[in-house]
Amino acid sequence: MTDASIDPGLFRQALAGFPSGVTVVTTLGDDGRMVGFTASAFSSLSLDPPLVLVCPALTSSTYPHLVRRQRFAIHILAAGQQAIAMAFASKGTDKVAALDWRESELGNPILPGAACVIECTLWRDYEGGDHAIVVGAVQRIDHADRSVLLYHRGAMADHPPIAEAA
Repeated sequence: MTDASIDPGLFRQALAGFPSGVTVVTTLGDDGRMVGFTASAFSSLSLDPPLVLVCPALTSSTYPHLVRRQRFAIHILAAGQQAIAMAFASKGTDKVAALDWRESELGNPILPGAACVIECTLWRDYEGGDHAIVVGAVQRIDHADRSVLLYHRGAMADHPPIAEAA
């Protein structure tokens, strides 16, 4: 149900003004190949227990695999990984076939070079309009000290390193 008083273009423009990190969510498909999507709708949710949320479109070809497998990896992309973000943002079944990845000990496809990888099991799954709200229980974190990729006003840019406080 859409509120006719809210112009979709204006709504999209307003939300584009909020900078966010760029994440890629991966899981394995039924055939054992990596599937995934690019998501800017990602957030921490809880410290106790450690929970995060990510919001795939209901039309995402990855979403059913994520629900069936009950586990996934969220990659916070590092500066310079725009090509990876664009590959996962595209449509099609072979969109990421040429990308390098390895399977983690927890059974998730892991991409090299991310600033952080958060591996999760599916904790809850809710409806959220034309998207799902997927809550992941954090099982493992692999954090690297790298600059990150940001998305703002329809464009991606590398975030410069921030100097440590003295």
